[in-house]
Amino acid sequence: MSGKGEGKYELKGAKVYIHEQGKSGARITHIDIEHPLLNEIIEPKEATYVAGKEGGVFIGLKKEMLIRIKKVLEKLKK
Repeated sequence: MSGKGEGKYELKGAKVYIHEQGKSGARITHIDIEHPLLNEIIEPKEATYVAGKEGGVFIGLKKEMLIRIKKVLEKLKK
């Protein structure tokens, strides 16, 4: 884990769940990361790339997501 650093913005209130198959409508076991700003970056039903990293995961963004995240960063910098 690299923790806080320049250019990193914490999403306060983000919730992370391990969602077990067969419970609460899950067809397969998966990880949910929930925060309102995330849908401003990655729209519902849109797919992206996730890779494991030391202490967590890395979520890669596609070109259209990179455009949207600029607007989110403007909000977070205020």
